[in-house]
This record gives sequence, structure tokens and C-alpha cells, in this order.
Amino acid sequence: MTTFDIIAFDADDTLWHNERLYAAAQDRFVKLLAHYHEPEWIRERLFQTEMRNLQHFGYGIKAFALLMIETAVELTEGRICGDDIQALIDVAKGMLSAEVELLPHVAETIPQLAVQYRLIVITKGDLLDQEGKVARSGLSGYFAHVEVVSEKTPAAYTALLARLGIMAERFVMVGNSLRSDILPVLALGGYVVHIPCELTWAHEIATPPPVGQPGYYPIEHIGQLPGLFAELEQRLRSHE
Repeated sequence: MTTFDIIAFDADDTLWHNERLYAAAQDRFVKLLAHYHEPEWIRERLFQTEMRNLQHFGYGIKAFALLMIETAVELTEGRICGDDIQALIDVAKGMLSAEVELLPHVAETIPQLAVQYRLIVITKGDLLDQEGKVARSGLSGYFAHVEVVSEKTPAAYTALLARLGIMAERFVMVGNSLRSDILPVLALGGYVVHIPCELTWAHEIATPPPVGQPGYYPIEHIGQLPGLFAELEQRLRSHE
């Protein structure tokens, strides 16, 4: 019997690349509007629009498409043409159909962990898009459950743990976002493994817990998980 009932994984930028799609889309957005404003000002206004509309549109590529269109209309004072609006829609469609590129070590690590643990995915965003990415990733057979939430808050995690019938101290969350994956679960008394990604959305940046805080385990890449879990299993059982 294992110490942990469930190992949960964030999806975007934990299992596969995602933020680089948004970075490329922003570059195209800036280029489209470059003859109206300075690039950095355009990026800042897009981010401000994004933050302002999270409560209305939520997360995901479809929401991002609306944000680009709204920002473009505002920054051009309504002068943006139909062809340019269509170009932004095409950018979003390209993001939605993009190949799912797994991060290093994911392809071999997830099957290895699935032999011993019950694995699930907990992610934010659009349901259709996230389910599609899980299916295209080739990893769907290793996950017992995929949960798509509007926000990753302590309340959201508490509700999910209640539905799954497990205690926080037997739950591990693995993710790249301190704000969404790490801090809420740590606050509930669960275990967390932080794996930083090369690109991080500004909205997800937060101050990390101090190194050595119980339950918090930062690692460099997902391939280190099997060794970490073996060490934790041995250590925790020795204290029973």
C-alpha cells in the first residue's frame, strides 16, 4: 500500500508546453498593431485587459481570443478592420489545433508512476480544449480522472478531495504554478511538488514557500519524481 492515494498533475506547462503558444500569439498581436502603438505598451494593455476580464471569460485560448479582439478594438479606437479581426481569430484557431509537445521526461515518467499510483489531472481552462489536449498527448490512458476547474483555490481543491473521498495529507499536487498548484494545496495540508517551467504567465507568479517547509518539494524536472516519491514513502513509513 502506498502512502499517497492520488498524485495529481497540472497539465499546461507541467506535462506539455503551453505558455510558448501564448507568447507566440502575443508576438503576432503586437506585430499586427505595431503601427498604432509601441510594442511594450501593447503588451501591457493586453495583460490589463486579460486581468480585467478573468471574471467574465475565465482561462483558455478562446478567452484569450476575445481579449485580443477587445484590446485591438480599444487600441485602434475602433479602426481595426475585419481582415485584422479575422487574423486574430486565425491565431486562436492555430493555438487550439497546435500539436501537444510533451515536456522532457514526461513520456517515460507518467507510465512509470501509473504502475504504483492513481494519477489524475487537475487543470484550468476551457473544457473542450483541455480534454482535447489530454487525448492528443497520448497520456490519457494513464489518468483515472481529468478535472477542469475555473479556478484552483483552496475551496476548489477541498471540494474535489471530498468528491474523491481522500484526505489532504494523502494527496500530492504536481505543477509549475506557485499560485495555482502549490500554495492552495500546501495550505490544506497536502503535499506539493513544484517544477518550474521556462515560461510562466505573470498572473501565476508568487513568492515560493521557504525551502524545507514540510510538504513542499521543489525539483528541477518531472523525471525526478519517481526518486522523490520513493524517498518520501520510505521516510514517512519510518515515522509511522
